[in-house]
Amino acid sequence: MNISIFTKGIIFASLGSLWWGLIGTIYFEHFTFIGHIELVIHRCVWTTLMLLITVTIFDKWNIFFNTLGNKKNLFVLFLTGILIFSNWSVWIYAVASNKIISASFGYFIMPIINVLFGYIFFKEKINKLRLISILIVFVAIFFLLISDYKSVPYIGIFLAIVWSLYNLLRKKINVDTEIGLLIESLYILPFALLGFYFIYINGFNDFSISNIKLIPLLMLAGPMTVIPLFLFIKGFQYSGLGPSGMIFFITPTCHFLLGFFYFKESFSLINFISFSLIWLAVTIYLKDLYEEK
Repeated sequence: MNISIFTKGIIFASLGSLWWGLIGTIYFEHFTFIGHIELVIHRCVWTTLMLLITVTIFDKWNIFFNTLGNKKNLFVLFLTGILIFSNWSVWIYAVASNKIISASFGYFIMPIINVLFGYIFFKEKINKLRLISILIVFVAIFFLLISDYKSVPYIGIFLAIVWSLYNLLRKKINVDTEIGLLIESLYILPFALLGFYFIYINGFNDFSISNIKLIPLLMLAGPMTVIPLFLFIKGFQYSGLGPSGMIFFITPTCHFLLGFFYFKESFSLINFISFSLIWLAVTIYLKDLYEEK
């Protein structure tokens, strides 16, 4: 049975979202004891190393050097590199400081922003039901802001904006997924190495030959980052920003369930109402998408 490009995109986006929501969250939370700054550094370093290995294995260096010849793509990848570094840093901070539910709020908002961006910049279809779903999300955010200022999920809102801008910019350039990720990582790498140097000279590093068992576990930060990111980028390249963005609701749902039931984070009535409105918006959009296909 032949699978359409659109269906492949939905499958890729679903797998990436599920990985981020469950496996990635549990992994990074487990190693927060080393400090979120060093953990972000390891994520940058080992992501770059893994991408160098995969590009070599799949013999994509010609594509890499051809991409370097396009100044526009390099500039966009510089911007997306900054965005993805910001996303990683704030997300790991949220996990380390028991604010997973706040972060998950942002990832609930992000799909709706993706739908809006898809409509504005790529002329992706948006009908009345999808417009209603977008409006419901804005109502949920507004309700949260005016009802309980102390519970405003600043982390989540920041993550939603940064991740949506990242998806938008990556969609606008025609760059091989792995090569794009590698160039983004190479932009970030010098800052990560400089950060590790300062941690090391001040004696704050947990990564050392004196703790040999920890080294391979921290190196897993590379595949834990690359695999779901690769899957999701493939997803929105094949199916579009809107559909893959709405599939991404899998990630914050997992975050919410882990934060509330596993990590025992607090969850107020205000949070519940706002999240419920967002779930309603997601349901409306996905139902309409399913009936259209």
